[in-house]
Amino acid sequence: MRRDAHIFRRLGREIRPFAWLIAGCFVVAILATPLTLLTPLPLKLMVDSVLGDHPLPGFVAAVVPDAIEHGGSLLVFVAGMFAGVAVASQLQELVQTVLQTYTGEKVVLRFRSKLFRRSQRLSLMYHDRVGTADSTYRVIEDAKAVQYIATDTLISLVTAVATLVGMIVVTFMVDWQLALVAIAVIPLLAVLSLRFRRRLRQRSREVKRLESGALSVVQEVLTSLRLVKAFSQEDREHERFYARASDGMGARVRFAFEKAQYGLAIGSLVGIGGGVVLLVGVRRVQAGGMTLGDLLLVMGYLTQLYAPIKTMAKKAGTIQNHLASAERTFGLLDEEPEVPERPDAREISRARGAVAFHEVSFAYEPGRPALDGVSFVVAPGETVGIAGHTGAGKSTLTNLLIRLYDPASGWIELDGVDIRDYGLADLRAQFSVVLQDPVLFSSSIAENITYARPDATSHEIEDAARAAGAHEFIDELPDGYDTNVGERGMRLSGGERQRISLARAFLKDAPILILDEPTSSVDVRTEGLILEAMRRLMLGRTSFMIAHRLSTLEVCDTRIELAEGRVIAADSSEGLLASGGGTFEAGGRGAAGHMSGQAPTGPTR
Repeated sequence: MRRDAHIFRRLGREIRPFAWLIAGCFVVAILATPLTLLTPLPLKLMVDSVLGDHPLPGFVAAVVPDAIEHGGSLLVFVAGMFAGVAVASQLQELVQTVLQTYTGEKVVLRFRSKLFRRSQRLSLMYHDRVGTADSTYRVIEDAKAVQYIATDTLISLVTAVATLVGMIVVTFMVDWQLALVAIAVIPLLAVLSLRFRRRLRQRSREVKRLESGALSVVQEVLTSLRLVKAFSQEDREHERFYARASDGMGARVRFAFEKAQYGLAIGSLVGIGGGVVLLVGVRRVQAGGMTLGDLLLVMGYLTQLYAPIKTMAKKAGTIQNHLASAERTFGLLDEEPEVPERPDAREISRARGAVAFHEVSFAYEPGRPALDGVSFVVAPGETVGIAGHTGAGKSTLTNLLIRLYDPASGWIELDGVDIRDYGLADLRAQFSVVLQDPVLFSSSIAENITYARPDATSHEIEDAARAAGAHEFIDELPDGYDTNVGERGMRLSGGERQRISLARAFLKDAPILILDEPTSSVDVRTEGLILEAMRRLMLGRTSFMIAHRLSTLEVCDTRIELAEGRVIAADSSEGLLASGGGTFEAGGRGAAGHMSGQAPTGPTR
């Protein structure tokens, strides 16, 4: 219960900006109470005062003109009252539905945006560990919990409580003995709710976990569909999805069974209570203690009395599902970024491009270092080639440089300052990255080129495309720069996608360039075009080029070779400089560097 109270407090903070809208929902919802109280009244008046000869109740007689009360128009008045209450109830329901829907959508939109922002800011290490499908499920599905709790469950509960109190008061006014019999089931329902609460929460958590697992299969397969088709593994992937989805189906059935058991117990208690009230009421009518109209009125109110009781009891069960989702969303919000930003972070407008690694070590998994004590220094404007077999740590090195991860030990400097001292946005603004598999979004070519500079003019976009050798093929497309590239850019060839990625880097004009095997998946002719564009792009910039083929690195001033996460050799245009590790200092374009056997002195703060 204490944990539930904590979740409710956090939910309260999330919905606080919409307090006035939610208050409006409460006001409209509360209007249902007097309308519900009036619903069975016309039936009593019809039986006792129209068909019988009993006088109108005092509160009704006070508002009914004498001419109607003692004339032949009473039947019309009662019928009109019945219709008026019904129409008013429908209008109240209409306004409540629209207002609650609008408020709920506003609440969940803000909460989803908050979750999405948080999931973007969490480090790649978190997403590598948890999986992007799980975060997707929390943002899209689990986020709905705040909507359901704020504008559905809580409002329904408050309305049910108000209706219940009104029904109890009115029933006591009609016959207090029947009222006592009617409310005797309430404590039993409370005990029942507490008993089922933990079981329902546990089932809900299981459902969320398994549904997230099924979503991960769909995401993996659809984003790798070419590979699946190439190996004719559609049936295998279907079986994998079916197995995961079947597990989820089983969990949902178990959850539904628990809820059905809960509903059966509630319905049975309510039915027993209603039967006892009917038994006692008939005996009282037979004994002359109340009129038949009073009994019909009490039974009408009893139906309305038990409706909010059942609502509260069932909502207490349903809310466990929403609280399980809320737990998952708050779990995402509570995750601490593994690449934190310091509150007093330094600003940097444009870096000179001096880079230094000092005894940098990093591991994706314990006991399997991706980098082990790597040290080297690169001067501004230097072009550094990074070579090594797959898994040697080449991409890890550049990932650490732009702080997608932080080193486990050691530090990295940019212009003599530990990169952890810079603001993340300022730091990453200093880099342009061209990846082996270029990432394009499902939008136009122009929008993909301007991804880092959305305010770029059409003239600047075209200049960047010309510099990247992309203008010619773009100009031949039917829609030119407005051509939609399709999902992940799959309407274009690999070479075309890479040149658009290069154009993006030209347009960003960052002082440091990272080229992560940009020519590994293109033909020789396209490789020549891309290398020519890269030479233009690297002019005046500190550049890191990763490649398997040494011929690709011939354009570099210096080369570093990695093996098993360590620097095993470094050379420049004047030949091999070192072997076996240590610290490599690049001396500038065309100048020989040197190896330093001394330990680095520490970062500049």
